Amino acid sequence: MSARLPVLTVPRALDEAHAPTLPLTALDTVWFQLTGTLCNIACRHCFITCGPKETRVPMMDAGEVRRFLDEATALGVRDYYFTGGEPMMHPEFWLLVDETLRRGPLTVLTNGILIDGAAAARARRAFDDARYSFDLRVSLDGMNADENDPVRGKGTFATITAGIAELARVGLAPALTVVEHRRGMAAEAARAQFLAFARALGLAHPRVKFLPLLRIGREERRTHGYDGEDVAALRDLELSPEVIEALVCSSSRLVTAHGVMTCPILLDAPDAMLGRTLGETLRPIKLAWAACKTCVVEGLSCRT
Repeated sequence: MSARLPVLTVPRALDEAHAPTLPLTALDTVWFQLTGTLCNIACRHCFITCGPKETRVPMMDAGEVRRFLDEATALGVRDYYFTGGEPMMHPEFWLLVDETLRRGPLTVLTNGILIDGAAAARARRAFDDARYSFDLRVSLDGMNADENDPVRGKGTFATITAGIAELARVGLAPALTVVEHRRGMAAEAARAQFLAFARALGLAHPRVKFLPLLRIGREERRTHGYDGEDVAALRDLELSPEVIEALVCSSSRLVTAHGVMTCPILLDAPDAMLGRTLGETLRPIKLAWAACKTCVVEGLSCRT
């Protein structure tokens, strides 16, 4: 087995004076890095280098989650996301799902590995009992094992698609997210093929979200990182009202066991840490990292 590669810190690409300033228009959404960097697989394109042995960002305990939920409620937050790592690995995952759904809508980002018949039935119960909407977003990077498994791991395609079928069987319709890890995946014809594939899994009204690559974390080694042209594009950005509204970081923050950060993408960017509480982070931020270019120019949105 090859040695684990060190995690790369994500440095600023621009200094404060040259980085575009993004206002916080409202704190509508809070993301929870529920399991930190702990995950049951180690995807080759993972932009925050998660995996079974990656514990540099620890799991949030239930008390931390509740404290942030209380603060978010007081600040008028409208909806919530659970991410990781793999959030379903949290030992109190379903309890926290139920508690969060008493506060507002919740979306869970999962790789689908832990979704079996029992988990699908439990998800359906949460969906039925919730006052607010409950959504699942399942990552799948191809329509067969040859496309998916080279980046997500051997055998993952079969496990993930079986889980999607279980969700469909209980009447749930997860959104599928596809990272464009090779050319042509987001072309119009390819999108149509993926929708047909999703229907074949049992999803009557499939939703498929294609995501451009973020060239940080493991992806920087799998292909390449950002270059000078990317940084120049970031420096020359003009943030129109439409662009500001589209950017998730203009209306959301990420909470972790270490504190509150600008967004889920910049977990390994020390300068993206904004404070220990949500209240300390209600201020403009700088788009100072090359990865910000992917969100602004290529239209990446973490929202479902």
